[in-house]
Amino acid sequence: MFIVEDKGSAIALICAALLFLGTWPALLTLLERRGRLPQHTYFDYSITNLLAAVLIALTLGQLGESKQTMPNFFAQLSQDNWPSVLFAMAGGLVLSIGNLSTQYAWAYVGLSVTEVICASMVVVIGTTLNYFLDNRINRADILFTGVGCFLVAVILGTAVHASNAADNEEKLSESSNGYNHGTNGGMEPSKQGIYGALDEDIENGAFAEEATRAEAGTAEYLIELEERRSVKVFGSSTLKGLGLVFFAGVCLSLFSPALNLATNDQWHTLKDGVPHLVVYTAFFYFSMSCFVIGVGLNILLLYRPMAGVPKSSFTAYLNDWEGRQWALLAGLLCGLGNGFQFMGGQAAGHAAADAVEALPLVSTFWGIVLFGEYRKSSKKTYTLLVLMLLMFIVAVATLMASAGRRATT
Repeated sequence: MFIVEDKGSAIALICAALLFLGTWPALLTLLERRGRLPQHTYFDYSITNLLAAVLIALTLGQLGESKQTMPNFFAQLSQDNWPSVLFAMAGGLVLSIGNLSTQYAWAYVGLSVTEVICASMVVVIGTTLNYFLDNRINRADILFTGVGCFLVAVILGTAVHASNAADNEEKLSESSNGYNHGTNGGMEPSKQGIYGALDEDIENGAFAEEATRAEAGTAEYLIELEERRSVKVFGSSTLKGLGLVFFAGVCLSLFSPALNLATNDQWHTLKDGVPHLVVYTAFFYFSMSCFVIGVGLNILLLYRPMAGVPKSSFTAYLNDWEGRQWALLAGLLCGLGNGFQFMGGQAAGHAAADAVEALPLVSTFWGIVLFGEYRKSSKKTYTLLVLMLLMFIVAVATLMASAGRRATT
């Protein structure tokens, strides 16, 4: 079995996890903006997310000689370790529900603000729980300084969103294409103007991206985006989106402590002589639970959709190949990112591994590059954006500097 032996390797794994976990949300957001139903996307995502766990278990989990205190993956499958298995599966359950919720929250609240609020809750709740579960192996003075920096970055991120939303509302109010105020203070497009031109282009066979002629950051671009996307957000309640974000944040803050308990048995639930779950076995059970819950909920959402998304069917999903490769890639990146996070956390401490919750730094980068977020925004928005990114860099560096070395038996 492959074991992370040194702090440098653990930090390298955590950095890779940060990149992967910050990228897959952008891919799912891209597909939603192109009009693919979120139920179809999440099915594809779930398949490769599970595949990543199986590959890690069958390769890294089987390397080297199996030992009594640290058995290989197959050796653990027959051991009496069900209390730890249940902790791992509980972690998969809350992660699956959290990820499914964020998929809709990205549409309502936006990629950046969704990620920073969820990251804030994971840092405050999850990292604090992991610090005590890890028997304080991380340096508290550095760790909680990093937590404080992260919270400052979250406040700045919220300010960025508020400023950018005000900029967009001003663009829409000045648009000559015709807008009305929605029932919740949002902006609703008129049915005239650019909508008619866009519908005509799509009916004539133009792909969604090709049918877009407006420049990113303009009111016309925002109108065309609303017409293409699968989750319609104009005129929707802000509280609805924020409710999804906070619910997702609570779920996501609990999955890492659950994996910590599964691999280290701090509550002494295993019988004497039964070895702890190795990270690869725990990650396998975790991902199996995540897959079953995700697929089950999505089957329900196919026929009873939420957020105004159209109904679909399993047959329609099987025939929907548009953008499938990106959904499959997103699941692979998420699975590998979670695996690398747990492997690094096993050596350096799960509290330090929670530095991946600075993933809004990566997601914001992709939001700017892929979606043209913050284009043609005000100087105030740009200033807040730069400050947020700088604070995220300080936060992740501080959290990773707190890494300790877990004692092994």
